[in-house]
Amino acid sequence: MFRSGWLRLILLVIAVGLIGGLVLGLIDRLIQIYRLLAPTSPLLAGLVVLILLIVLVGLGIAGWIYLKTFQRQSRPKIEPKVSTDKVEAATENLAAVQKLVQQIQDQVARKALEDRTTELLADLARQELKVVIFGVGSAGKTSLVNAMITAIQLDDWNKNADQPDLDQLGAVGAAMGTTQIGEVYGPIQWPDLELPIVVTDCPGILEAGVAGTDREKLARQLAADADLIIFVVDADLSRSEYEPLQALAQIGKRSILAFNKIDRYPKADRQVLLARLRQRVIGIIAPEDVVAIAARPSPVKLPSGETVVAQPKLTPLIERMAVILNQEGDSLVADNVLLQSQGVGDAAKLALTEQRKKEAEAVVERYQWFVVGAILATPLPVVDLLAAAAVNAQMVVAIAKVYGCQIDREKGKELAASLTKTLASLGVVRGTVEIVSTAISVTVVGYIVRAAVQSIAGAYLTRIAGYSFIEYFSRDQDWGDGGIAAVVQKQFQLNKRDDFIKAFVQEAFERFTQLSRQPPENEDDEAQP
Repeated sequence: MFRSGWLRLILLVIAVGLIGGLVLGLIDRLIQIYRLLAPTSPLLAGLVVLILLIVLVGLGIAGWIYLKTFQRQSRPKIEPKVSTDKVEAATENLAAVQKLVQQIQDQVARKALEDRTTELLADLARQELKVVIFGVGSAGKTSLVNAMITAIQLDDWNKNADQPDLDQLGAVGAAMGTTQIGEVYGPIQWPDLELPIVVTDCPGILEAGVAGTDREKLARQLAADADLIIFVVDADLSRSEYEPLQALAQIGKRSILAFNKIDRYPKADRQVLLARLRQRVIGIIAPEDVVAIAARPSPVKLPSGETVVAQPKLTPLIERMAVILNQEGDSLVADNVLLQSQGVGDAAKLALTEQRKKEAEAVVERYQWFVVGAILATPLPVVDLLAAAAVNAQMVVAIAKVYGCQIDREKGKELAASLTKTLASLGVVRGTVEIVSTAISVTVVGYIVRAAVQSIAGAYLTRIAGYSFIEYFSRDQDWGDGGIAAVVQKQFQLNKRDDFIKAFVQEAFERFTQLSRQPPENEDDEAQP
């Protein structure tokens, strides 16, 4: 980065020096001209210098306009105002998604997206919070759900308080590591919390086999739909566990990392492991959101021979959950709905993009074959062929309409003129004529007919122009970083494949042959095809 900055600075200094030297040289030359003519006629000398200045400025402006053709052409984008209130922002985003969905013509796809949007609107108004227990199958998720539900129901969060034996309660009966589908419990009224919570025990992740992969997919889907995730581990975080945790954080999911089964470690080791976990998730989970628990402590055998079952130690988790749900409850729901609506919006945009692309390609196809007949009726030199047929202003307007861009004929002509200059300057016209001539001579009749070459070349150039404008309008009227030249070159290369050229020329020649046998008609070259 440092070297790159110095290089740009040196190049800038050199460029400024060259431009400055050129300007000083021009000024000196104008002064010499004035001094040469002034003794004879000062008025004539001043007039000559003025004319030369006007010519130089005009040349500079013309050069600048021409160069702008090859540079990035984009409209200034107005950033939409986003509400700072999360519920309001989610509502606005859903309204925008609904407008997108209404433009989709595929009834099946539109209905599915409409139903999903309706569900999200209802979700935004729901009167409960979704808490998902997530992690590997052996981490003790089911035991945690059991202990957590019991602790909440009894409103007994003190780690020293007596709690009933969870085996006798039997709130959650799934054996460890065997949850097949997402088990849902609740709604449970949380003490001192306005909204109740619904707890979902996910299938375990990282299990072997096809069935394990399917369960993990379901678990990730359930986690993506959660307001708050409790990610359960029973040891140091492995790389395979870190990946899904990071993925959930990247999509904006609020998570607590619960280090379970701490009763299996000596106290000193617990502190070391807890500190290590907090270090590993820096930037993903806040240190205060990494807690140590024992959802189902192992039985302890006393010296007397009696076996004692210790009570679950959930205080750090329960207290942290209480703080998060009290302070962030409404925003967690809004964040979740906003995230889900963005997914629906992306699906709608993808469907709309494909729909518009097909419609725009149909427009290009109509015009490229229309050009064959138009040029057959009035054969033109190559350059005029390009301006009159390949870059049709009305085609530009039609493609713009497909993408929801309202431009008039004048703007269409302006865009067409820019692309005309680019096609000519890049040698695409000459290359197209050579490609078509070769294809006709090799694949069709063995000889070259001038009118056929012109007609088919016109259709081919129309295709390149049309697909270039499809890319332009699909980018919201932006040629991209490489400018118009890069887009044209890309389309020219994409349409040079031998198999495509052979099929295109074959079809174009058949159309040319059919039209050449019909009586000529007087058609405006800009009429609708």
